[in-house]
Amino acid sequence: MGSGARASVDGVLVVDKPPGMTSHDVVDEVRRRFRTKKVGHAGTLDPDATGVLVCGLGKATRFLSYSQGVPKRYLAHAALGVTTSSQDASGRVIEERPVLASEQDVAALLPGFTGAVLQVPPMVSAVKHEGERLHVKARRGEEVERTERQVYVHALRLVGWRPGPRPEATLDVTCSAGTYVRALVHDLGAQLGCGAHLRALRRTEAGGFTLADSVPLDRIGAGHLRPLVEAVRGLGRVEVDDAARAMVANGRPLPLELLEPRHGGEGPGDGPVAVVSGGELLAVYRRRAGTLIPERVVPV
Repeated sequence: MGSGARASVDGVLVVDKPPGMTSHDVVDEVRRRFRTKKVGHAGTLDPDATGVLVCGLGKATRFLSYSQGVPKRYLAHAALGVTTSSQDASGRVIEERPVLASEQDVAALLPGFTGAVLQVPPMVSAVKHEGERLHVKARRGEEVERTERQVYVHALRLVGWRPGPRPEATLDVTCSAGTYVRALVHDLGAQLGCGAHLRALRRTEAGGFTLADSVPLDRIGAGHLRPLVEAVRGLGRVEVDDAARAMVANGRPLPLELLEPRHGGEGPGDGPVAVVSGGELLAVYRRRAGTLIPERVVPV
């Protein structure tokens, strides 16, 4: 990155996270490479998981929450017949059962796991209980009652099958933020009657980015830094002229008709909308009371 410190680094990095690192480890490495403290990410990946991790630097950190709201996609390798304490390969084996289910049996159950789904978060997770994260309690050998949470599975397909005494199903999962793919695999195994755990997980899409957009962590450099507007890739957007640009800079409301296609608007009027000028992100606005009001403005 060079010997001199950089005064300001703003933009988006799409990292292909390697196994064996936490998402925070990746953030620390990006901080070190770019010599900046202001780095965040748009959705945790477990240490053993790999794939797309969207990182924001500088001003982009203010907009990462919009990337988090975009559905994520995974390739999940479900090992049937073995249940573990963590619901993935990192935990201890707590039960083994013979597998009588076929590839067709697995495929037949998948429609029941799509749409709105209730999940119990795993004990080995970042969910908090009485102010403490569940994985901290789990390390002490504690188990507490967890409340079901509703998540949304947009699509779930069986894309691979490895037969044998311990068969493995490969699932293509598109889901909302907050979905535990481990819990999905665990619940699928319970319905099959043989149990299952998540052997491996690779995130293939997040924040509107795919693996094709990502760069291995050991290769990232300044040339891979994307412009600030990429932090809101999943949002609708509206292009504004110089007069409206001045209004945005002053945090003023904008007319609702800017969302109309004839003004270059796109995306749902009720959701957040990226306001851009010449491809530069100015702010995120939201529709309210017949107008567009600023929700987050890029600091000058």
